Parts: sequence; C-alpha cells; structure tokens
Amino acid sequence: MSKYFSFELQHVDKHTGARAGVFHTPHGDILTPVYMPVGTQATVKGVYPRDLKEAGSQIILSNTYHLFIRPGDELVKKAGGLHKFMNWDRPILTDSGGFQVFSLTKLNKIKDEGVYFNSHVDGAKHLFTPEKVMGIQENLGADIIMQFDQCSEYGYTHAQAEQAMERTSAWLERCAAVKTREDQALFPIIQGNMFDDLRMESLRRAKPYAVDGIAIGGLSVGEPKARMYEILDLMRSELPTSVPRYLMGVGSPDCLIEGVKRGVDMFDCVLATRVARNGTAFTSKGKVVVRNGEYREDFSALDASCDCYCCKNYTKAYLRHLLNVNEMLASMLLSLHNITFLHKLMRGMREAIFADSLTEFANGFYADYGE
Repeated sequence: MSKYFSFELQHVDKHTGARAGVFHTPHGDILTPVYMPVGTQATVKGVYPRDLKEAGSQIILSNTYHLFIRPGDELVKKAGGLHKFMNWDRPILTDSGGFQVFSLTKLNKIKDEGVYFNSHVDGAKHLFTPEKVMGIQENLGADIIMQFDQCSEYGYTHAQAEQAMERTSAWLERCAAVKTREDQALFPIIQGNMFDDLRMESLRRAKPYAVDGIAIGGLSVGEPKARMYEILDLMRSELPTSVPRYLMGVGSPDCLIEGVKRGVDMFDCVLATRVARNGTAFTSKGKVVVRNGEYREDFSALDASCDCYCCKNYTKAYLRHLLNVNEMLASMLLSLHNITFLHKLMRGMREAIFADSLTEFANGFYADYGE
C-alpha cells in the first residue's frame, strides 16, 4: 500500500470467511464491511450531509462523468476539490464514468483509444480516454479513484465480453501510467461478464495494480442473483487479502449480506434513495411500500426498531400523505431512513463477524425481512 492508505484486517468469521477491517485514508478511517451512499452529482439526493453523518455514512461516492459534464472538473478543482466544494470532510470515492458513458449516452463509439460520446445534457461531443478520466479524477480530488473500464452488458457473447475485458485491462495500464497523486488510491476493476474464464483472467491482470484496493465490476447488471454469487465464489480464493475488496453497484439488503459472506468489504448503490423517491422503505420486517392504501390510517412508525429521524417523528399515514401530494419531504425522510437502515445492517454484520456468528445473523435477518 501507499503511505496514504492502509488496510487492517481485524477479524475473519470462522464459518463464512467474511471480513471485518479498517481502511485508513487521508480523510479518515472506514470500518468495513461498509455501504457507501451514492452522491452522483456531488450530493446524496434529498439528504443533508449532516444527516448522512448522523446516520453513520463513513464515505460517499460521486461520479466522474456527471461532474465533468456539470459543473466541470476544472471548476471543482478551483473550489479546492470535491471535499471543499461539497463540504464533506470524510472520504470520497469517484467512479470513472465508464458505466455512464455506455448507459446514458445514446450515441457513443467505443475504440481502443477511448470512448467517443455525446453528452446526455446538450449533445456536445466528447472523448473519454483513460488519461482524460484520470485527469478529471485528479482534479476532483477524491480519496479513492477508479480506473476507466468497459462494463459489458448482461447478454454479451463470449467474444464481446472478451473484447471488453481486454480493453479494460489495457486501459488499466494506461490509467496507472499517468496517475500522479499519491494521496489518491487507484482501484483496478475486474470485468469479464458472466464467463468464468474471462473473470479469472481479468482478476489475474488486475492483481498487480491492486496496491490499495480492488473492485469487482460488471455484476448486478441484470443477471440472476444466483449467478452473481457464483462469480463471487469463483473469484474469492484468488482475490487479494491485504486490500479492500469493492463490489460495485450492489446495495439491496440481501445482496449486501451475501456479498459480505463472500469476503467483500465495500459496496455502493443508488437503490436506497431511488426506491425511497418511489415510496419504498427497507424495514426490519421487510419492504414497505408506503404509498399503498393500507397505510392511510396507520399511525405507527415506519420501523419500530429504527431510531432515525423519520421513524422517531413521523407515521406511515403522514409519509403516505406526503407521497400522494408530491411533497419533497417524503423523499427526504424515506431516503434518510433507507440509508440509516443499510448502515445499521452493515454494523450488525461487522459485530457478527467478530463474534463468528454471521450465518446466524443472516438467518435471523432473512426470517424477519422475508427474502
């Protein structure tokens, strides 16, 4: 590891191999396993930063593509970097924008040199190369930065997936070659779609660059959950043990549990705030769709076992009313609750790992949650 980062593996669950550790970064320590809320546009939608801290958020994400488009990485650099720009003094991770370039831009052309694309905002033409993406992320100044990769879609043929994997590997070399800031940790990304041989080859090529951490990409993109778990099982014994392992884009409660059981340390997903805006809450008794008519006269708390601001102060009936009249407070309260719920879940798993009882914890969670 570099002098700015270190990972301390504190305990491994004797029955599952799940890991509990501490990731030391320039902006503070991260206790793992950890769920990381996503703040795509330099803000977690609908949640005050002070409330994120109170909920237990140790690190948040922002997105290279979106911040490049608006307001521009040079402006963020002039502001003193993302930490000062968004007034967040804890760790930040920026993803490379690779997924957005492929998913949001209707017009793109993928070449070995990079990706030509049109902005989803104004149609302006741009080129993302590994070198360009590294420069943007250095301007943004996050603690953890991601290599530029090609995330292949679920349903790709072996030949298509292999081409994307080869490109990702070549782009990793280029990213590492131009990285200049020692106070940023570069995570390589394992790709390979749903093919065992490509996954293992991508992992083999990524490992030499896993100085501070390693990421698993291209999962939770439409494949059956069972297949995702099979791939995690496949790679598990070959993943580095001395750095954090980050499973990208995964954040449903069941997937968090299954990922932790398979030795993953870090997770992120927009799911918690996205479903909140649609009126869905994670609770200790399962998902609650607050908009449903059955809650019209339900004057109980959203989750009796939760101590977040939402659950301590408001009822399901009130939340349903806010949703039905399109008041933004509904999204704010439900987003805060869902993030708090996932942080509590991660803390519970961490405690269970130290007690070598993660299996019992997971079984108890599923019995109440219903998945």
